[in-house]
Amino acid sequence: MAHPSRHTDLPALTDAEILDIARNTLAKEAEALQQIIAYLDDAFIQSVRLIASCPGKVVITGIGKSAIIAQKIVATFNSTGTPAIFMHAADAIHGDLGMIQPEDVVIMLSKSGESPEIKVLLPLIKNFRTPVIAIVGNMQSSLARQADFVLNTTVSQEACPNNLAPTSSTTAQLAMGDALATALIRLKGFSAEDFAKFHPGGTLGKKLYLRVRDLSVHNAKPSVSPDTSIREVILEMTGGRLGITAVVHQDKLVGVITDGDLRRMMEKYEQFQQLKARDVMTMQPKTIHRDALAVEALQLMRQHNITQVVVLDSNGRYDGIIHLHDLIREGLI
Repeated sequence: MAHPSRHTDLPALTDAEILDIARNTLAKEAEALQQIIAYLDDAFIQSVRLIASCPGKVVITGIGKSAIIAQKIVATFNSTGTPAIFMHAADAIHGDLGMIQPEDVVIMLSKSGESPEIKVLLPLIKNFRTPVIAIVGNMQSSLARQADFVLNTTVSQEACPNNLAPTSSTTAQLAMGDALATALIRLKGFSAEDFAKFHPGGTLGKKLYLRVRDLSVHNAKPSVSPDTSIREVILEMTGGRLGITAVVHQDKLVGVITDGDLRRMMEKYEQFQQLKARDVMTMQPKTIHRDALAVEALQLMRQHNITQVVVLDSNGRYDGIIHLHDLIREGLI
């Protein structure tokens, strides 16, 4: 049931008009990003190299909406191996300037480059002899003229219908920050393993560091020989509670028996008490190395529509079982 409108004096917009507004907004912001691509020059290269060689930290500052974007860039830098902190431009002149050291680099964000807080703060930072990188949308501004390096984020118009609310301009700032971060990732050789060190919690971290062995070690390790009777096979499978058992001969995996194999056996044979493991096992089962990422086991299960994968050690010997439930329990699904 639709909720009645709380405001009877709102403009009447059709569904199509609402979608048109959204499409126009995204198109204008996409256009803004295309514009700043053309502005990239040697100043961007020098900024990246300056940050990469910085012995201290990156201090990122701004006012208003630019301050919010600055905080996101700080978060991105920190998570990709470039130490950074946020300094609000208004708070800086009331004591927070103490966080800046001569070995640091300062990035200042401003659309106009003429905000009173920015104009007051800039010469104070220069007194520290700390290099300043400006991400600015006005190349004739005080900030652009006094910064050591200028990254141009000028946009022709905001996506706001009134061309007032920071929309395209903040998108441009955010994207420029991402461009710096990704260039630094490549320049500093920051790997997926490095990324995992900074993201140990949550699903993302687990996808980057959780190994198959971390999960399979907690499971039973059901195993039978090719000559094991079906009765003993069933007992081994139910004891492990994994719906599977490995079939091993002379320390080598020769097959597996799953719940599905047992169902097919019962459909095929009226009398199966005399059957052996070799008669019903699936040969050449899907396997994974114990040191593989757990997310790779998930991909293998999805690819082949299975719920268990046999784990092997470095010598190709049977090492255990990883089950779909293990991955669900860890939040990888």
